[in-house]
Order: sequence, then C-alpha cells, then structure tokens
Amino acid sequence: MKLSHLSETLIGSEIVKLGGEIREKIRQGERIYNFTVGDFDPSIFPIPKDLEDEIVEAYRRHFTNYPAAEGNLDLREAILSFIKDNEALDYGTNEILVASGGRPLIYAVFRAICDKGDKIIYAVPSWNNNHYTHFVGGEHIVIEAKAENNFMPTAADILPHIKEAALISLCSPQNPTGTTFKKHDLEAICDLVLEENKRRGDNEKKLYIMYDQMYWHLTYGNIQHYNPVSLRPAMRNYTIFIDAISKVFAATGVRVGWSLGPPAVIGKMKAILTHLGAWAPMAEQKAVARYLHNSDGIKKYLSRFKKEIEDRLHGIYSGFMQLKKEGLPVDAISPEAAIYLTIKIDLAGKETPEGRILENQSDVTAYVLNEAKLAVVPFYAFGTDRSSPWYRLSVGTCKKEEINEMIGKLAEALKKLK
Repeated sequence: MKLSHLSETLIGSEIVKLGGEIREKIRQGERIYNFTVGDFDPSIFPIPKDLEDEIVEAYRRHFTNYPAAEGNLDLREAILSFIKDNEALDYGTNEILVASGGRPLIYAVFRAICDKGDKIIYAVPSWNNNHYTHFVGGEHIVIEAKAENNFMPTAADILPHIKEAALISLCSPQNPTGTTFKKHDLEAICDLVLEENKRRGDNEKKLYIMYDQMYWHLTYGNIQHYNPVSLRPAMRNYTIFIDAISKVFAATGVRVGWSLGPPAVIGKMKAILTHLGAWAPMAEQKAVARYLHNSDGIKKYLSRFKKEIEDRLHGIYSGFMQLKKEGLPVDAISPEAAIYLTIKIDLAGKETPEGRILENQSDVTAYVLNEAKLAVVPFYAFGTDRSSPWYRLSVGTCKKEEINEMIGKLAEALKKLK
C-alpha cells in the first residue's frame, strides 16, 4: 500500500530498535543494565509528593474538561512567576504557550517558522532534530560537534551556514551528551544571529533560535546554565524557549510543557496546536499551577533529586576513569548536567574470543550488550557518523548498587578482546 511521501520516508528510530532487543532479552530472563532510556524509574525517582497530591485533588475536583488552547491563565501566570524567580526572565501571558510536554511545542516551532526547503541548522549528536526537519521538508544543515568541545556546537561551526537559514536548533543542557554551553560560546552564537538579522533588514524572513532547556535545573558542581535572552536581551525577538516539568520533577508522563517567545511566533504555534489538540490535561494544569508556587517544597525536592542523579553520574564516570587508567579502550566526559553521561567504548577492529572481528559500532554495541549486559545508546542514533565510538548513558533508571556490578562486567568483557 502506497501512503504519503512523509510516511514512506520516515526514518526508523535506532533507540526504539535497541529498546526492542533489550526488552526481548529481559523477557527471556537476562539481567540487563539498561541505561538507554531518557526517562525515570518512578520507584527510584518519583514525582514530588506535593505535586502528586495536587494532581489527585484536581481530578477529585473534576477538572476533566478542555483547557484553554494557550494553557490556562493560572498555569501560565504560575510558570511566568517561576521562570522570573529562578531564571530572571520576565515574560507576559501573551508570550507563553502551554502544551502536553515539549514535543508538540518543538513540532510547532518548526512548523511556524520553517517552509519546505528552508535551511535548518542543528548539531549532532542531538535528539530528533533530523526527524523534525524531515517533517517540515527543511534542508538539513548538519554540524558534527566535536569531543574537544564536549559535543556542543560553536559559532565557528555555524557561521559558514548562517546565510538564508531559517532556524538554529540548540539544546543546553544537551540531550544526549549531558553537557552545556559555556557563556562565551553561547554569546558568540547570539551575536551571529543578531548580526545576520540586522543584515537581512525588514523585508526578509528572520533567523530564529529554538532553545531547548528542558534540563536546565539539573546542573552540577560549578556548572551554570545560560540562555540567549539573558546574555543578549535583543535575542528576545528571535528566541523560542522549550521547557517543561518533565525532567526537573521526574514527571515525564505528566505532560505539561511550555514555550516562551515573541508573541507573533507563539500565536502561530498556538494556532497550529489548536488543530492538533496537543493540550496538557486540565487536571495536570491545575495541579502544576498550584505546585509551582510551593517554592520551599520545590527546593527541598530538587536538593535530594539532584544529589541522587549526580551521585550516579559521578559513580559511573569514576568507574570508567578507572577502566581507562587500567589501559582499557574506554573514556568519558566529566558530567555537567541532565541525566546523561557521555562515554566512549572504542572496540571496532577488536577480536572476540570466538575469533569474530567487531567490524563497526553496531557490532560493538551488540557485543557490549551480549557480553557485559550493558545497554547504552550509540551516538549514531543521534545523527553522528556511524563510526563514532561515543554513547549516551542515562541514569534515570539506575540503582546505585548496580554501578560497581556493571563496571565489573564491562571490564570482564573488554579484557576478553584481542
């Protein structure tokens, strides 16, 4: 059966494929250290109890009808107050749009700004930019970010492609790397955009940045989160933020997200999502509106939540550094933010005890899964070259007692290779 060009040309998800293999192994009784999912195990990382109580109460009060298309006013006001208090961003109620998490908002940004054939700049590894660009028929302008820059794009990377581009998609803290923009690097990108828009004048389509900061609360040590508008106030006219409760409160299934941006863009995004009906549920909106005013409860929750994530990230990082010290072909980038650790497993060309050569990273991924029972996502699932030996490791479902076990099994599997 022949269907639409879009549906016939959709690219399958490597993460979904790997997830299917892992589920089958678990179904057959294998013990797998599954660090693939960018999600949380609620038995380890539950949502805040106060938020849970608010959701239950909202349903008991029968908040089960349609919400406002742009998000209920009480929720938008609560989000704006929360953002102002925590990030010093001062936006109005006509500059915010609420939806069922970040994904429909990202889709709406691409749809509101980009026409078929428009140049869309994004770096790899990154989450789903290739798919959203495909949805709108955009021209993929792909930057391969480098390990020496912690896999974050730079102004120098973007500059050759900026002319006639419609959108630059940025994310910090970054999924999949768990790394962040440094202040001077983000400033330099903002200056490029401002200069380019000045060059374009009043009659040309402007260049926008979509700034996904879903993980911005989850930074560790001395790492600071920066955003375009705080660094360069003139970027307010050209920046669309993507944010949500999904990661900051381990609430991926609660589905409340928001976008901040220029009123003209936000208005078009609202019109698009009105036809899709991608609203956050009424009860969850009412609950989040009340919870965001609970500043003491939020601080208490985040204090424990962040420590538990950071302990896991640093525990695994230390394990990889020990393996590297022993001369094994692994590496890792010191964790900065989010729930992700960037690790390197460089085994292509090695020979297994059975005499089989690991010819490529797909072979390496399979070997590590089968021999070490370690499931991680290769960076080629996020758009990089398929020869990249780097991986995303997510700790959202990690039990602390698994860490030393996993490192030990990985060491055994690595030492078997010639």
